[in-house]
This record gives sequence, structure tokens and C-alpha cells, in this order.
Amino acid sequence: MPLFSLISSGGDQRFELPAGRTLIVGRAVECDVPVFDPTVSRHHAELTADDEGEGVRVLDLGSSNGTSINGVRVTEGWLAPNDTVAFGKISYYLRALEVTAEHRVPMAAAPAGPKGGTIVRQLAVNVDTPARVDAAAADGLLRIGSGGQERQAEKLSHLLALSNRLSGELDLDRLLITVAETTFQVLNVDRVAILLRDATSGDLVPAASRSRLGGAESLRVPQSIARKAVEERVALQTDNAAADERFTGKSVVQQSVRGAMCAPLLAEGDQVLGLLYVDNLATPGSFTEEDLQFLVAFGGIAAGGIRAARSADAAQREAATRANFERYFAPSVAADIAGRQGAIQLGGARQPLTILFSDIRGFTALAESMPPDAIAELLSAYFTEMVDVIFEHGGTLDKFIGDAIMAQWGAPISHPDDAERALQAAVAMQRAVGDINTRWAAQGRPTISIGIGINYGEVFAGNIGSHRRLEYTVIGDAVNVASRLCSAAAPGEILLADAFYRQLGKQKPAVERAEGIDIKGRAGKVTVYRMQGPRAGD
Repeated sequence: MPLFSLISSGGDQRFELPAGRTLIVGRAVECDVPVFDPTVSRHHAELTADDEGEGVRVLDLGSSNGTSINGVRVTEGWLAPNDTVAFGKISYYLRALEVTAEHRVPMAAAPAGPKGGTIVRQLAVNVDTPARVDAAAADGLLRIGSGGQERQAEKLSHLLALSNRLSGELDLDRLLITVAETTFQVLNVDRVAILLRDATSGDLVPAASRSRLGGAESLRVPQSIARKAVEERVALQTDNAAADERFTGKSVVQQSVRGAMCAPLLAEGDQVLGLLYVDNLATPGSFTEEDLQFLVAFGGIAAGGIRAARSADAAQREAATRANFERYFAPSVAADIAGRQGAIQLGGARQPLTILFSDIRGFTALAESMPPDAIAELLSAYFTEMVDVIFEHGGTLDKFIGDAIMAQWGAPISHPDDAERALQAAVAMQRAVGDINTRWAAQGRPTISIGIGINYGEVFAGNIGSHRRLEYTVIGDAVNVASRLCSAAAPGEILLADAFYRQLGKQKPAVERAEGIDIKGRAGKVTVYRMQGPRAGD
């Protein structure tokens, strides 16, 4: 027996609170008190009415935006008659009911209409269910011709029109609005709603709706009806939902739902994408088998559109991600990373990497002797060839710093021979510079030389930004050492830190001991080895 009512501040929503029963308040459609507002969590709070009629216990369920009683935020509290409670930004007040026949009748008596089990039609649905357009008398709620072949032709026309409208619409939000509006236009119903299943939680979440009543009513779908349709993958037609003992949800009674139909929206493998729901709040017994068949056909087309929109969105995200990754990786590696779910995450971690720096010797003097457009053209040609070499050897382009290049091996994908790859890349970069100079000298253009430094050590490697645009950051002492080696390298030289040299396999290159380098903050000099870069044609 209800002792209290929870009434919205605008008076458009009312929920009876049975004595001794705990009700869940939240945005999820299966909640006992559904509140569809973005400031309300899926499972926001619990309400338990006292058996003695003194008040209601309120327990916040760790909601994001909190629960307040009379303006004071609480984790647990007591709601007395005439107090106000807010879930997020949505407020209600508690009203005590007098336990009289006047108040008991609405809860005990079912609305007028058929008694007992009122599901008059139930159709199993799968992804291959064909669209049926059987001939039927014009006594249903389809807004189409009077009967016969003309009626069948008009139904086919509506289905084809919806298919055409959805075929070119790849924006999911606009597609759902189109489905809701078209359903509302074709069927003479009070409300249309589309719920989509959350991929993580499995909850049915309101996505689009239309209603003659307006306001929040358009979003409140009886969760007992929705649950049966989704769990059993059946399309349902009921003539008097409030009188059906299988639909025990209070929202059916509270909303005076009489005639209702719904059809699950299915993906390949009969996985449920969501639900297409329509109802009438005033007139029971109004839907026909033809209406249900038509809704199933409509739902099948809508599900196809949803699948296409989601596939297009996923492809667009992957293309954007791949294009962003191609700034740092070889195209084949970028495609591999983009195709891996969660291959690269925001944030970072400490890990050992091989770091390579290179820069052009005497670039400042060279730049002063050339016009800006010629310098830009020279750098573009030089960077293009250097990046190609880095990618060919499995490296990651970290950044350009003026005329310098920073690359690294070991993140986000590591290989057991990363050190050998980095050394081979350094040798190939020096060889490529020799080839560039041969071509440029023949064209009367200035020639260049580069110095390269390579180190190995633990650094912080991480990603900053979003999945559409990531910026890599590599920070640590090992990076500073590689940069200092590059600065100390003579034209055509490759300087190797001892930490990197020890990472190379048994076939170590021929080197000579170079003068050690002082690093700020270090007690001793860094041991350095020198390699001479190859000449053009080597």
C-alpha cells in the first residue's frame, strides 16, 4: 500500500512509494523511478518508504552530481512529508497519502479494458525477418489508404521511402530523429520512442522520441515492456498493458499506458541494438496485427540504418586516428595501430627506449644566405627523405625541432632488435644525405651535412590529447644525453652513448672511443663511441 507520493516540482511526474519497498531512482530505463536527465546517474539513489508512514529513507548510490534534501547534499538522509529532494538538478517533493478508499482505488483497480494477460500478438524477430505487407482491413492506426492493393502499395511506398531517407544519412543522431518522426507520421499514436542499448552496461538508454503530450512524458518507456521485448527478441502488441500481470512495472500504471507496440532493433547475429516503441495513453484495443507487422518492418529498416551509421562513424574515427598516427609511424604501422582497440591510450608510463637526434651542421649560416621560400623547400625535401628512412626501419617520428629531427624506437610498439634498427636508420640517413648532396650539387643547390647522436635509457613516454589527435611526449635524462651527443657530432658522424652501444647484439659496428661528454646534473662524463657515416654510393 503506498503511503507517499514523490511529485516533480512541475507537477508533471508522480511516483507512488509503496511501504517497505526499496525503489531505485536513475536514468537507466529499468529503474523504478526513471528520471531522464543528463545530471542524473544511471543508478542514482535508493528510496525506501517507512512502514509507519513517518517518511522515506534516501541513500545516494555514488552519483556524479549528488542527492540533496532541502538543498543540503547528503549521502544518506531522511525525507519527511513536504520535504524536497533533488537528484542532480531534478527536484521532487514528498507528499503523504491518506490511507482511504479514495487513495487505494487507483492502485487496486486496473484501467478499463481487457483483464488478465493482454498481449494479443507476439512475433519472434531476427535480423532476417522479412518486411510483410499483408492485405488488411483499414481498422488499424496506419495513416494509409482504405484497403486492397492500393493499401499494400502505399505500405511498400512508406517502407521504401524510409529506406531511401536512411540510406544516405550517416549521422546517428539525425538518423534516429528521422526514424522517430517518420514513425509518428505513419502511425496514429500518442508517443514514439527509440531506445539504444549501451554497449558497456547493456542498459536501454532513450535516444530519440516524439509525443503529442510533449515534455518528459515522451521519454518514459515502461521498462517491463521493453525488457520482455529485448530479452526474448519479440515484437509485442498489448491492448491494455496496465492490466497484464507480466508488466509489473509501476511506470505502466503511472503513465496509463493502454495500447502499446514495440519491436527490437537487431544487428548481425541477432544482437540487440535497441528498441522501437509506440503507444497510446487513452484508447485501449486500437492496434491490429497489420500495425505490428508494419512496426517490425520499420524497425528492420531502422536497425539497418543504425548499423550503417555506426559503421561509418567507426570508419571515420579509424581514418582520423590513422591519419594522425601517420604523422609518427610508417603507414603500415599506423594502420595496424589504428585497427587495434586500445592500442594507444591517453597517459603514459616509464619505459626504456632508443632515442636518435640528428640536425644539419651550419644550418643557421646557410639559412641566412637563402630566401625563406628556398629554405622551406630545402627543409621539406630533406625531412621527407629522412622520415622515410626512419619509417623504413620501424622508428617513430617524435618531432621536428627547427632543422633537427627526434625519433625513437620502442614505443608504442617495441621489437627485440630496436637498437639495431636505430643504428641501421642512422647509417641510412647519412647515406641518404650523401645522395641528396649529389643531386643538389648537379642542380647548383647548396649541399648539407648532418650529425647524429643515439642513446638508450628509461624515459617517460606518453600521449596527450584525444584519440582523434594525439601528441607524443618523451621526457627523461636519456633524451637529454641523445641531444647532447647530436650537438657534439661532427659533420657525417654518428655518436653512440655507451648505454646504447651495450644494447647492440654480438655483431657490433666498428667504432672508436670518443671524448666523453659532460651532462648537467651528472657526476661523471658519458662514455661515447664514434662511427663515421657512409659516403654517397657506399
